[in-house]
Amino acid sequence: QVQLVESGGGLVQPGGSLRLSCVTSASIFRITSMGWYRQAPGNTRELVARMFSGGTTSYADSVKGRFFISRDNAKNTVYLQMNSLKPEDTAVYYCQLNRDGLGYWGQGTQVTVSS
Repeated sequence: QVQLVESGGGLVQPGGSLRLSCVTSASIFRITSMGWYRQAPGNTRELVARMFSGGTTSYADSVKGRFFISRDNAKNTVYLQMNSLKPEDTAVYYCQLNRDGLGYWGQGTQVTVSS
């Protein structure tokens, strides 16, 4: 069973930064893609950023230039660096990965942007 554990969420003021981490029990080298999604109250879950096995990345238009996804293969960890945070970034952020044709999710970490 593949496990993902997110951390790094919290309360931050507008304009601030946070870095989310997602540690997986699965070897990075067998993963097709890893990404971050978010879900705000009353909204559907949306893709924020994704990194494919070859290193290609993609971002939602709303976070381009502010959020950056990266990975550390040695630590089986993917990160989401979030800069210039806005109140509309408030949501539960979920780590997700695809491996061997299956998808896996973390439990989520709350990010609240408020003054």
